[in-house]
Amino acid sequence: MHIGIEILAGFAILANAVIDGTEVFGALVLCPAVGAVDDRTLTQAMGHIHRIADRRIAAISIGGLVVTAATTALEAAAGRWVSTAAAAVSTLALIIFAVVYIRISKPVNTALTAAALADRVPDDARQLQARWDSVINARVALQTVALAALCVGLATA
Repeated sequence: MHIGIEILAGFAILANAVIDGTEVFGALVLCPAVGAVDDRTLTQAMGHIHRIADRRIAAISIGGLVVTAATTALEAAAGRWVSTAAAAVSTLALIIFAVVYIRISKPVNTALTAAALADRVPDDARQLQARWDSVINARVALQTVALAALCVGLATA
């Protein structure tokens, strides 16, 4: 059972590393880059990026949360309490991440995607992007905490 838990934790780490890397890229590269372009370019670029990312990245993010929660449950069933606590911290961070994404980021993604597909520039394009930008550092922090906690859990297993 221990090897199975460690393999599952490894998959959780891999899935969440993809998301963490994507979020870090958004914070370090995407936000500053779109700040330097006109509203039409912002709308087209971010709208199409979100259109693709929301379809392709969502499965990895949801999968990472599910595998992390399963890791937490199996660690608890095995009586590995330090690893259980670490996996629980990771699961909680991912749940909070999902709430922030669903409540703040996803509506922006949807609005910019619709505008890009309609080939129009919303009057509030900059405000939409500012709203998305306002939570990117929190999203990075939550993903990083989740990933670090999973690594601690695996190391203490």
